[in-house]
Amino acid sequence: MNITNICCIGAGYVGGPTMSVIAQQCPDIRVTIVDINEARIAAWNSDDLSELPVYEPGLAGVVAEARGRNLFFSTDVDRAIDEAQMVFISVNTPTKTYGKGRGMAADLKYIELCARQIAAVAKDDKIIVEKSTLPVRTADALKSILHNTGNGVNFHILSNPEFLAEGTAVADLHNPDRVLIGGEHPEAVEALVSIYGRWVDRSRILTTNLWSSELSKLTANAFLAQRVSSINAISELCEKTGANVDEVARAIGTDSRIGPKFLKASVGFGGSCFQKDILNLVYIARSYGLQEVADYWEQVIIMNDHQKRRFADNIVQTLYNTVSGKKIVFYGWAFKKDTNDTRESAAIYVADALLAEEAEITVYDPKVPAGQVYRDLDYLGTRSPEENRRLVTVVGDPYEAAGDAHAIAVLTEWDEFRTYDWKRIREHMMKPAFVFDGRKILAANKLDQIGFQYYEVGAG
Repeated sequence: MNITNICCIGAGYVGGPTMSVIAQQCPDIRVTIVDINEARIAAWNSDDLSELPVYEPGLAGVVAEARGRNLFFSTDVDRAIDEAQMVFISVNTPTKTYGKGRGMAADLKYIELCARQIAAVAKDDKIIVEKSTLPVRTADALKSILHNTGNGVNFHILSNPEFLAEGTAVADLHNPDRVLIGGEHPEAVEALVSIYGRWVDRSRILTTNLWSSELSKLTANAFLAQRVSSINAISELCEKTGANVDEVARAIGTDSRIGPKFLKASVGFGGSCFQKDILNLVYIARSYGLQEVADYWEQVIIMNDHQKRRFADNIVQTLYNTVSGKKIVFYGWAFKKDTNDTRESAAIYVADALLAEEAEITVYDPKVPAGQVYRDLDYLGTRSPEENRRLVTVVGDPYEAAGDAHAIAVLTEWDEFRTYDWKRIREHMMKPAFVFDGRKILAANKLDQIGFQYYEVGAG
C-alpha cells in the first residue's frame, strides 16, 4: 500500500508538529492538516513563523521547509478526508465534565464526530490512524461507526500513540525512542511502518495488537507521573528531616535498575497528558471492578495535588500566615519550559490557592500571553472573571514584575530565570524579600548571599 496522500484531523500540539515532521521527511507525500478552528489554521499559514499556534524549538524551521511544498493547512475537512489514503485523528480527548465518568473518563465525543465525518465523506478504502490518546478498546467504537455506513468502503484502523515531550517534540520526532503501531491488518500496519521507516531505524518501530498499543500510551504516562509523585513524596520528608531531595535522587538514580530520569522534585507535574491519562486509567480499572488497581494509580494524582497545595500553603505560612493584599510574583505560567502550553500547569492551582487568601498576583512568562492566563483562571470557576482581572496582573518584563513584591514564586523552569540580575530584582522588592523555588533551578547560595529568604522544594 503506497501512501502518497495523508490527512490529519486536528492542528494542535500533537497533529501540527507530527505531521510537519512527516512532511519534512517524506517530501513525496502530500500532508494536509485540517481543523475547524479558522484562527488556528490562519496562524499555521502565517508568513510570520513566530505566530505559529504551537511553540516548539525547531518547529518553525520544519514548517518553513515543508509548507507549500507538500505540507498544507486547511479548514476544508471534507476535501482532505476524501483525497487522503491515510487519515490521522489527532483531536482533543479531554476528561469528561458531565455525566457518567465525570472528572475521570475520557470524553470521546470529538473522536466519534471525526469517525462519523470520515464515514460520511469516504468514497474509497482508507487507513484510519488513532493519534489521540485514547482508552483501551476505543478502536471497537471506531470500527462500529466506520463499518456500518453501508457505502461499501473498507477501513483499517491503526493505533499510533504519540510519546512526545513538549519542549522537545521536534527532537523527539526526529529521533524517537520508539514508534508504536498497533493494528490487525498487516498491510495497513506496514504502510505506516514504511512511512516512519524513512528516517527511523526499523528496530525502533514496534508493532503490537490494537489493544496493547492503546493501553501502552496510558501506561507510559502513568509510570512517568508515578516517578514524579514518588520523589515529591520524599521531598516533603526531606524538608522535615534535613535531608536534601536532590542528593537522595542522585543516590537512587545511579542505580541502573532505577535510573535518573523523572526524579526531579518540584511543585508538581502538569500538562495535558499525565493527569488526564491516569484518571482515564483509574476509570477503566474501576469499570472492570479492579478497585485496588484504581486506588493505586489514583494515589499518583492525590500526591501531585498535595504537592501543589503545600507549596501554596508554605508561601502563606512563611509570609507570616497572611498574604492578603500582598504582591506575589509568578515567574512562569506554562507547565514546563520551552512550550506555551499551560494545560494543568501547577501555576494555575498555586495561584488559585493564593487568590483564595486574597493575594495579588503578577505573572511573567516569556511565551504565555495574558489572555491565556485569564482563561486558565476563569475555567476553574472559583471566582468571577472580573475578580481574576482585578487580582492578577500579567506583565512582559520580569524586572517590572518584581517591583514592590513581597515574594517571587518560580513555577516554570525557564532557563532565562537563572540568568537574571537577582540583586537588581531584590532592590525593588519589599523587605524581607522571599523567593520560593518550585522548580529548583536557582543557586541557593547565591540568593542567600544577595539577601533573599530562599526556599526550595525538598530542602530542610
